[in-house]
Amino acid sequence: MSNSTSLLHELLQILPNLRAQVYFKASLTALSHAMEDLVLVGTDRPLVIANFQQERFYRQETRRYQRIAERSDRVFVLAAPDTAFTSEVTPYETIALREEDGLAQEWHLVIVGQQYSACLVCREHSAPIRAASLDQYRQFRGIWTFDRDVSLQAAQILMASILDYRPDLQAKVEEAQQLYGLDRSPTPVKGDRLLEMDARLFADRLMTYLQSSQYKLLKAYRTISDQAQKQHLIHSISTAMRRSLDPEEILGATVKELGQVFSYCRCILYRYEIGRDGIPIEYESLGMGLPPLKGEVWSVATHPLFQSVLASDRSIAIADANQDLSLQSNPELRSQFRLWQVGACLMVPICYQKNWLGVLELHHPNAYLWSAEDVALVEAIATQAGVALMQAQAYVNLEGLNHQLMDLERNQRNLIAIVGHELRTPLSTVQVCLESLNTIPEMPLEMQKSMLDTALSDTERLRKLIENFLTLSRLEGGLTRWHMEPISLEESLSLVLSSLKGYGPPDLLPTILVDLPTNLPFLQTDGDGLVEILSKLLENACKFTPPNGKIMIRARVFPSSAEGDRQKSDCIEVIIADTGRGIEASQLETIFERFYQEEGFLQRTVGGTGLGLAICRRIVQRLGGEIWAKSSGKNQGSEFHFTLP
Repeated sequence: MSNSTSLLHELLQILPNLRAQVYFKASLTALSHAMEDLVLVGTDRPLVIANFQQERFYRQETRRYQRIAERSDRVFVLAAPDTAFTSEVTPYETIALREEDGLAQEWHLVIVGQQYSACLVCREHSAPIRAASLDQYRQFRGIWTFDRDVSLQAAQILMASILDYRPDLQAKVEEAQQLYGLDRSPTPVKGDRLLEMDARLFADRLMTYLQSSQYKLLKAYRTISDQAQKQHLIHSISTAMRRSLDPEEILGATVKELGQVFSYCRCILYRYEIGRDGIPIEYESLGMGLPPLKGEVWSVATHPLFQSVLASDRSIAIADANQDLSLQSNPELRSQFRLWQVGACLMVPICYQKNWLGVLELHHPNAYLWSAEDVALVEAIATQAGVALMQAQAYVNLEGLNHQLMDLERNQRNLIAIVGHELRTPLSTVQVCLESLNTIPEMPLEMQKSMLDTALSDTERLRKLIENFLTLSRLEGGLTRWHMEPISLEESLSLVLSSLKGYGPPDLLPTILVDLPTNLPFLQTDGDGLVEILSKLLENACKFTPPNGKIMIRARVFPSSAEGDRQKSDCIEVIIADTGRGIEASQLETIFERFYQEEGFLQRTVGGTGLGLAICRRIVQRLGGEIWAKSSGKNQGSEFHFTLP
């Protein structure tokens, strides 16, 4: 093996389109953890290859990689050893690099799964002069990507190096190569593009702000490197932020730690919302003898005197409130400062990419000249707080996105299963009937008619299925045009009831009763939409009500006031009640979702795609009404209510 071995150099030669960049160690640490979280929170069992350069860097992540090994049995860790690195019993494979091997100078993390991939390859570029105290500012040159081709190429090269060091792992390496396609040309993975885009968006936001914050922190650290107490403060707050994604915990720890350094001051932190006049203090650390402000409305930062300066991401330092001309010219502000014993004030905005998130303030009870070190320290902490808040928000957004992806996947499975079942059954029936008619010419006329009736019935079933999908697609895409006009509920209901006779033989349908009030006002709605709602609700009621059951159709107006021969009302409520199967209380809202089926699609006693009620809800909402269901439970019947103007 050559001493100049470098995965980064090989990748740049093989894939000339790649562009290397320079990163701080702190940025790469955050990115590595974000990539590792894909393994920890995912359901895939990916191949994971990590190169830590030196064993001492790996020691800091041992517990994390033990958790990763619980998610996948194909984890390989490389490092230049300081102790008996390879003799340890671990749930993953360890590979000890030689000190002269170029890989010992690089930082790698390659993840290849069935559904996603990720790759980070960097080589140390430079280190600060005072490396012991500024380790986070070591710089690396390299690449990171979610591109599957790059990840596979990096994994292939690393697997070859692993075999050079550990020939005993040949069987495990070959198994991984075959499982993840390392021994053949890359092929697209379903869903990979979407996950790549989402993960890239999350990582881009994280990396951009981390890079910006590191330059500000580097400037602040140089000025306070000899002040042990303030160094401890930065370390404590950073540790607290890394341990939690809870904004309440992060901001509370920030104020507490800052208050310990400026023990003679009041330290407050509050969030900022555009257009909000009263801003209550959420977090506070009090100095000796100062009255508490927590819970009080503090409007100094939103005052026009300071707002434009803070909004431009600039700090405001007032050394003597009694001598400051801006304050003295404003009686309201002067009164506030005196009431809360503010002799000097330092206000620092918490911002992220020009977005004002909050304000961090220090109040000194007496006149005080804020030093450049004081301002730099508080600005650095405000930057950390902004990063932590955005990390927490990004995590919340990522969780929400994961839930959306799960819903999308579930809908996709339901669509395939239900549509496949609903299409296959009538198609098979139609095919059997037509083949029978074609192959048995001497079939009696009565049987031929029965075959044709069955084929026509299932053809109509297919037509309705396709029509439902097209209707729902138009509704969700906003492509349906509504023709609003006065419509009579009685006439629309008569039309639906007459067409309902074709739903089945009269002796197999439940008894349908209509009880509408006299002089019912017209509906200002779309006629076709109203007929669609009534048809689907009545078909649904007939489907789940036995022939000896009843369906009652009622309507009422509210609020109402007599006017001439008719009533004038804001809306009409229509109730379709049946004595059928009933609905569990927990399912009363779920039934209006797409593809909802009370029974498993293969165990159902009645047909359907689960689109009827979803279509009803969308039509009612588009027409300015509401729809809901009521039921006392199984076999207790159900009521469907909807309102229209």
